[in-house]
Amino acid sequence: MPELPEVETTRRGLAPHCTGHRLVRLKVREPRLRWPVPDSAPALVAGRRVDTIDRRGKYLLFRLEGGVTAILHLGMSGSVRVVEHGRAVRLHDHVDFELDNGKVLRFNDPRRFGSLHVTTQPPEAHPLLASLGPEPLSADFAGGYLYQLARGRRVAIKPFIMDSHVVVGVGNIYASEALFMAGIHPNRAAGRIARARLERLVACIQTVLGNAIEMGGTTLRDFTGTNGSPGYFQQTLNVYGRGGEPCRHCGRALKETRLGQRATVYCPGCQR
Repeated sequence: MPELPEVETTRRGLAPHCTGHRLVRLKVREPRLRWPVPDSAPALVAGRRVDTIDRRGKYLLFRLEGGVTAILHLGMSGSVRVVEHGRAVRLHDHVDFELDNGKVLRFNDPRRFGSLHVTTQPPEAHPLLASLGPEPLSADFAGGYLYQLARGRRVAIKPFIMDSHVVVGVGNIYASEALFMAGIHPNRAAGRIARARLERLVACIQTVLGNAIEMGGTTLRDFTGTNGSPGYFQQTLNVYGRGGEPCRHCGRALKETRLGQRATVYCPGCQR
């Protein structure tokens, strides 16, 4: 599914096309997403200027004038493309954000696990966002914070850093890659890792996510950027999806297991 770098790549791609422009119409062809799109949504957003597009975790926040915010989640297979008004609709094109400049932000979601919400309250207080942990690229996500939260915890470090209440946006791909970079075994108990190693892990998470954003995210199955171009970070993956292949650092065969019901690949030589 699209992870934080893919969502951030989408945000950066959309912003120049819609910031400062008005939403002429929100056209909902298929309201049956993960949660039904409310019937009131089109009327709430119509005619409002798009002030900014922000991101919170994996949610895109279209902040409109008058304190209205449209909250979009891409789900497992969703994408948003910028198309010209009048472009033929494809299968699974469920929602259009029609703008006054002739552009359309078109949300496509084959599996319909994405969601669209419109709120007149501060979006940070929305039930989907209120309990989220800090952004991984912010100053709030630091080694000391992670160490204090991990103390006494027996949960394995990989699912620990994938918990959105601990830190948002560290999905399976990037958790695996950051743990490899930090030299930490994904099954090691979070509470048994020294503070210095957790500080290094925080730095590695930030490096891996930052690199992925700069390279346009990771395309594995469904994700493409707003202009239809795929991301290329997958070409630099060290462990994810490479079970049984040689480690690029030490040459030992990478091992694959399941951890927290997710495929997990690690190097038995480099990670401890």
